[in-house]
Amino acid sequence: MPSVVPVHEIEFTAIRAQGPGGQNVNKVSSAVQLRFDITASSLPEEVKEKLLALPGKRVSKDGILIIKAQTSRNQENNRINAIVRLEKIIADAMHTPRPRRPTKPTFASKQRRLKEKFLRSEVKMTRKKTDED
Repeated sequence: MPSVVPVHEIEFTAIRAQGPGGQNVNKVSSAVQLRFDITASSLPEEVKEKLLALPGKRVSKDGILIIKAQTSRNQENNRINAIVRLEKIIADAMHTPRPRRPTKPTFASKQRRLKEKFLRSEVKMTRKKTDED
């Protein structure tokens, strides 16, 4: 799949990863923070609007999408992981769902529904108390 975002529009920062990692966690900056300026990007306007409207704290007030990748101990793997996640977010924003066409139920499905309703009401009628009880 070809890259949707040009590399010069992405900014990477190496940061220290959180969580367990032994002695290296305090010394090596293996986590990567990806910063993508949505407003200054070369994406179409509709996609920019969808990205800016993303829920949560990923998009800052300035229109910058921030992705933090720290799953790997290797900085290069974390960089690739961040790019893949960015591409997925952008691909989801580019996708427009097909409009739903309303359909009518068929005659046979209406008949089945009414028959099931009748049978269910018969079951409930048998549960009623009679005058003899």
